[in-house]
Amino acid sequence: MVPVHRTAPEGHRVLISAPYGSDAESVASLLRTNGYDALVCSRLDELADGIDDHAGAILVTEEALSAQLGVLQHALERQPAWSDIPFILLAGRQAGRPVATEAIRRRLPDNATNVVLLERPLSTESLLSAIASAMKARQKQFLLRDQVAELEAERRRLSTLLENLPIGVAFISTEGNTESVNPAFQQFGIDGMIPSLDPAIRSRWEGCDPDGNRLQPDDFPGARSLRGERVEGVEFLYHAPDAPDRWTRVSSVPLKNDEDAVIGAISVIVDIDEQKRAQEALREAARNLEAQVAQRTAELAGALDRLRAEGDERERAEAALRQAQKMEAVGQLTGGIAHDFNNMLTGVIGALDIMKRRIASNRYDDLDRFMDAAATSAQRAAGLTARLLAFSRRQSLDSRATDINALVASLDELLRRTMTEKVEVSIVPADDLPAGIADANQLESAVVNLAINARDAMPDGGKLTIETRTAELDAAYCATRPGVKAGRYIVVAVSDTGVGMDAKTLEKVFDPFFTTKPIGQGTGLGLSMVYGFAKQSNGQVRIHSSVGTGTTVSLFLPVAEGPLSEETAAPGTTHEGDGQSVLLVEDDDSVRLLVREVLTELGYKTFEAAEANSASELLRSGQHFDLMVSDVGLPGMNGRQLAEIAREYHPDLPILFVTGYAENAAIRAGFLGTNMAMITKPFQIEVLSAKISEMLGAA
Repeated sequence: MVPVHRTAPEGHRVLISAPYGSDAESVASLLRTNGYDALVCSRLDELADGIDDHAGAILVTEEALSAQLGVLQHALERQPAWSDIPFILLAGRQAGRPVATEAIRRRLPDNATNVVLLERPLSTESLLSAIASAMKARQKQFLLRDQVAELEAERRRLSTLLENLPIGVAFISTEGNTESVNPAFQQFGIDGMIPSLDPAIRSRWEGCDPDGNRLQPDDFPGARSLRGERVEGVEFLYHAPDAPDRWTRVSSVPLKNDEDAVIGAISVIVDIDEQKRAQEALREAARNLEAQVAQRTAELAGALDRLRAEGDERERAEAALRQAQKMEAVGQLTGGIAHDFNNMLTGVIGALDIMKRRIASNRYDDLDRFMDAAATSAQRAAGLTARLLAFSRRQSLDSRATDINALVASLDELLRRTMTEKVEVSIVPADDLPAGIADANQLESAVVNLAINARDAMPDGGKLTIETRTAELDAAYCATRPGVKAGRYIVVAVSDTGVGMDAKTLEKVFDPFFTTKPIGQGTGLGLSMVYGFAKQSNGQVRIHSSVGTGTTVSLFLPVAEGPLSEETAAPGTTHEGDGQSVLLVEDDDSVRLLVREVLTELGYKTFEAAEANSASELLRSGQHFDLMVSDVGLPGMNGRQLAEIAREYHPDLPILFVTGYAENAAIRAGFLGTNMAMITKPFQIEVLSAKISEMLGAA
């Protein structure tokens, strides 16, 4: 590797001045051979011109110093202060006398202070060693120059920073004197000793410890840092002699040497007056705000108390209004029921009275007419009861997978006969409609009721459309309609082009006994029955109407998951028994009497019980029974619970439930067990005999 002093950008050249003979060229050749940049100067003025940043050393012989040296002296004077170019002076030895070293050295200018004197003759190694040492010394000068320049630049940057810092900074000596103070520090009147050591300015600085006690001089940040402590953020109120007081934050850190001894400190003062006064303003504003909030809270509390009192009074008034509305609805309901039942009972009682009078007088002709009249009135009463149960959602539904398209299509002829000639009937079934969960009989009744309402809404004729489709109700839709479950539904929509209804009328259409028809032309239970049937079937009803345009009532029924259920044909004949044993459980004496007589007439051996406990004793007695017929709504233990006891003693016993009003038996699929069936009161003998015969035949 070539030494740095031979290839450095500065101080790499050796200037040679040897005026006699070939000494200069010989030395130059030697140096070049060893990698040096050598320049031969034949005169001193050439040598002086060559003294620049490239010059690393000057080699001169004593003979070269015989000329005038002023030009060399002037060249050395022009060198910067850090420059002290090395001279290698070659002196010759004369025979018989020692070399006058000092005399030869004094021939050089006085400002040539870095001189090495070598005697001739000398070896090549000695010369090259001297040259290398001189060049290395010259490189150190350039390095020192650069370091000094860096320090000077750093000093200027630091000075500029301190001069322009908005915070006060001062260096403190170990004696407590401030040094290198910037203008921001000077504005606090500290000139010389720090406040903790200067009684004249100490009183201007007011600081407190965490307990609120005024700080003592030894606790000032400057004094503590000179003891080796690092102190941060001590707040002082500075009392300026000729200006308003100012809040400051003072910090101080010790300066230590390598032996960890304190050699001074740095103190910093930050003007926080605006911040402190802003904080005080905020605290004052907060206090004012708290007072205003407290006042406003008190006002709001009073207003809230008044609102609560008004709310309580409103709730009482609303409760009273609701109670009045309930009583009005109950009165309307009971009045309507009483009115319709009185009409029907008049037909039944009147017909029975006439029959009794004629039988008493042995007049048997024309009795069939009065029996038919009584039966018709009774059937009307049964229909009204069915509507009431549907509205109250307490009817017994035989819900099963049903082909809705086929059911609606089967009503086509009936609907066309029911409509007037001016009403066009259109049935629009959906393609690939899945089965729906519904009680087929109740759904037929609902569709017919809606069709009759549509007919009555089109006195001048129009179009009745019955359409089926599927609908997907998502969670977002159901969230706004309590009681509606998300999922797929079958929709049966009954639309007309009639007179329509306004918003006020729409609010009441599902109310019991509400009707827009003239008195005597409607019971007001049709839509109520449809609404109750839909809700009890886990569906819903939606109605849309516009005055002069028409009305659409949409009945939503759940989509069935399983296959279609087989339809049971309506009974047409009475099925006789063959002495089989039947246990009859009915709490109503009249009903029990009639059912017992019917069973006896049909040829069955009947055992009867008025309540579940008596029936349980008969079941445990060991008596054989082929069938049990039980009411659902028994006092105490209900009919379904009694069936569980019956199965303990007679595991294969067929059980037929008879129900009129049975909340727990509303959905038959979830109520009935194996080999169990249900019929609804009132029933015809044919229906009872057919169901008994069916169950006994299956057993």
